[in-house]
Amino acid sequence: MQAASSIPHQSVYQIVTEQIIKQLESGVAPWHRPWRTEPPCNLVSGKEYRGINPFLLAPQGYGSRYWLTFNQANKLGGHIRRGEKSSIVTFWKIGDERVVKSAEGTERKTRPFLLRFYRVFNIEQTEGIAEKLGLGKASPRIPSLDKCETIVSSMPNPPKREQSGRAWYRPSTDTVGIPSRSAFNSAEEYYSTLFHELTHSTGHTSRIGREGIDQLNTFGSDSYSKEELVAEMGAAMLCGVTGIVPATLSNSAAYLNSWIDRLRGDSQLIVSAASQAQKAADYIQGVRQ
Repeated sequence: MQAASSIPHQSVYQIVTEQIIKQLESGVAPWHRPWRTEPPCNLVSGKEYRGINPFLLAPQGYGSRYWLTFNQANKLGGHIRRGEKSSIVTFWKIGDERVVKSAEGTERKTRPFLLRFYRVFNIEQTEGIAEKLGLGKASPRIPSLDKCETIVSSMPNPPKREQSGRAWYRPSTDTVGIPSRSAFNSAEEYYSTLFHELTHSTGHTSRIGREGIDQLNTFGSDSYSKEELVAEMGAAMLCGVTGIVPATLSNSAAYLNSWIDRLRGDSQLIVSAASQAQKAADYIQGVRQ
C-alpha cells in the first residue's frame, strides 16, 4: 500500500471531520446510507474497511466495493483515469502499553497511538484492472431479515428485553424496551431500531464497557451526544451487514445541523464514535478481535 500521509493526529481528525461535515451539509447523514454492495474493502488485501472508513467511502456512490491506492493500481498493470478524485481512509494502531517517567521521576502508563490517512480510488475510477481480474458490475444487496433475526438472537450475553410503547435502553437494569415487531411500519424499521438499542447495551460493564453509558438519560450532555452517535453508527453498521435501510433515523435540517455543530466543536468525536461503534457491532455479531 502506498505510504500514508504523515501529518499530526489532530490534522487527520480535522480532515476526516471536514469530510463528514460536507456530507451532512449535502442533506444526508453518512451513517444513514446503507451499503449498496458488500461493505467496502481494499482490492489487494481483501480486508474490509472498518471504523469511520465505510462512512467515508460508501456515500461516494460507486457500485463496486473495491478500493485501491494509486500505487496499487499501477502494480496491477492498470491506472487511475485522468481527472478522477481520490477519497480518504484512515489507519490507526494502538501500540503496547509502556511506562514513561517524567522529569520529576513520577511514572505513568501510556500506549503509543498512530493515526494516518491514505488516498484511495474505487475500481470504477480505474482502467485496465476490472477487466483483467474479471470484476464486473456488482449486484445490488438483497436485504436479509433472516440475517437480522440471527444477529439479534445470537448476540452474546444479551440484555433483558421487554415490550414497551417506545424504544429505549436502561443501563441501571440492563434492559432494552421495544414495541412489538407488528407495531412498526416495516420489519426493517423494527430491526434498525432494535440494533440501535442493542448498540447502547454493549456499553454496559458486563460487555464492552463504555464511558458515559450511565449518563445515557442525561439529555443534551456531551456524553449523551457521543453515546447517541455511537448507537446510530453501530446500528448503521448492522443495517449495512444485513442490507436493510436504517429506516428510523432522521435527516431533518435540525438534526443535521446539530451534528455539524457538535463535530465542529470536537474534531475527535466522529473518529472515536465510529471506533466504538465498530467494537459494539462486532460484539453483537459475536466477532472477536
